Amino acid sequence: MQPASYKRRKTVPVRVGNVTVGGESPIVVQSMTNTDTANTIETAIQVSQLAKAGSELVRITVNTEEAAKEVVAIREQLDKMNCDVPLVGDFHFNGHKLLEKYPDCAAALAKYRINPGNVGKGKKRDSQFAEMIEKACQYDKPVRIGVNWGSLDQDLLAKMMDDNGRLAEPGEPTEVMHQALIRSALDSAAKAEDIGLRHDQIILSCKMSHVQDLIKIYKDLAPRCDYPLHLGLTEAGMGSKGIVASTAALAVLLQEGIGDTIRISLTPEPHGDRTKEVLVAQEILQSLSLRSFTPQVIACPGCGRTSSTYFQQLAQDIQSYLRHQMPVWRDQYHGVEDMSVAVMGCVVNGPGESKHANIGISLPGTGEVPVAPVYVDGEKTVTLKGDFIAQEFQDIVKAYVEEKYRA
Repeated sequence: MQPASYKRRKTVPVRVGNVTVGGESPIVVQSMTNTDTANTIETAIQVSQLAKAGSELVRITVNTEEAAKEVVAIREQLDKMNCDVPLVGDFHFNGHKLLEKYPDCAAALAKYRINPGNVGKGKKRDSQFAEMIEKACQYDKPVRIGVNWGSLDQDLLAKMMDDNGRLAEPGEPTEVMHQALIRSALDSAAKAEDIGLRHDQIILSCKMSHVQDLIKIYKDLAPRCDYPLHLGLTEAGMGSKGIVASTAALAVLLQEGIGDTIRISLTPEPHGDRTKEVLVAQEILQSLSLRSFTPQVIACPGCGRTSSTYFQQLAQDIQSYLRHQMPVWRDQYHGVEDMSVAVMGCVVNGPGESKHANIGISLPGTGEVPVAPVYVDGEKTVTLKGDFIAQEFQDIVKAYVEEKYRA
């Protein structure tokens, strides 16, 4: 259930393969591979992993002829794997040439991502941008016009800085840069429509790597168009820094109804799991009550009353169990993603939190009687004890799901 204060910004719906972005559709989670797209099998496997984790759109780099040649093979491999996630082609610098030379690639992709700052320089910029839009029109593909502050059109920025300098009271350079990103996005969208791309085939983004800059730009951009907006803090960073920064930026915008699709641009650890960015995106949306993806585990942080790590291990095991079950449960048990499970460590808040969850267990803290009452829909149903509490509680969760959510 969405919070009462939430009011979604009105946008036109854009169809991307079998997914709709904007309109009244749920906010879409997307991700991007970091494999060499020329490696068909490796890329298809990672796309499939991202899709299985919950990514509803997956973007792949199309930067070389070798990569463009393999897009059809990647699509075919995914179809063999029963993975129907739409593929988005990420183009920079030479996209106009690749789309022209490899029509099968242009047809196989569900959407193109075009960066106006990287389509060409000087006189070539407009013509090369037009070539890419013409291909989108030819193959009836939507386009995300994705402006990035690290690759902003320098000619546009220089002109706006000059114009600003001639004012009686010039604005701050940072504000001029913000407005240059917005101008680049909106002007490029207008050009795309002039060329023939439909209004309902355009998605915009203006990405920054600093939280306050991103919030400011999207708050300025949102009232000026009804295109769906893609949110993401670019180059967010690694680990907790990237997660916290992305959450801080996106939560503010999403709460104000801004944003139709999101991506969390985490830098993975070497050989790290790429799907983490998908899980973070889902958790942001679920924490804001904007979407539900998997049952939530409520667990206390622990204190001097919980010197044993038993409840921590049980919480981790239950959360892992729920996530691993969701690919199966999602099709079998309608609404199971809204379920809450409490795993508490002592008597202080344990019974209360357990009663408020669909299912809860209050484990004994230090010095407490070694028993664990279980609550189902607010009522105490059984008290567990002994060496098999974890397995018995997991069995209770499984039985509850089968009884409560079976269609």
